[in-house]
Amino acid sequence: MKIVALVGSVRHASYNQKLAEFVQQRYADEIEVSIPVLKDLPFYDQDIELEAPAVVNDFKQSVLKADGVMFVTPEYNHSIPGVLANAIDWLSRVERPLKGKPVMILGATMGPLGTVRAQGTLRQILDSPGVAARALPGNEYLMGTVQNKFNNDGDLTDQASIDWLDHCMHNYLQFAHDLARIQEA
Repeated sequence: MKIVALVGSVRHASYNQKLAEFVQQRYADEIEVSIPVLKDLPFYDQDIELEAPAVVNDFKQSVLKADGVMFVTPEYNHSIPGVLANAIDWLSRVERPLKGKPVMILGATMGPLGTVRAQGTLRQILDSPGVAARALPGNEYLMGTVQNKFNNDGDLTDQASIDWLDHCMHNYLQFAHDLARIQEA
């Protein structure tokens, strides 16, 4: 199963990037995870959407060809980061590669609430008619106080966080397989 992980942080030492990389490594026997660099995308511009730059077309094709998408995002001002909103804007137009795609949402933040508000906002965006993605219900992966859960090498070491991630990942893979069967029928 091919998954595209869209990381909403461009910070060099991003915990969300580390979380996406942890998923990529931990579940390598079950899924193939690619992590595009969202900061390479130009700002969405309707004037060029039909003749978008190659970087945009390549990005959209990677999502279109994927079996599922993971959003791994911090929370900025009770919402999602601009870089992630921009990526979704590109994905909501013309080909609309997120339409019907199984989605899992993960997020990590240094605060105690995880990314609860960002994930709520993201779910609303993903449910919009232009996007129409199919987000895994429940199973929110909200990692708070992330700075205490990774070691200096960037490895997730908090066993409760790993156990919950295993649970959510199992449910997501089942959700994605069930959606694929329904869409094939």
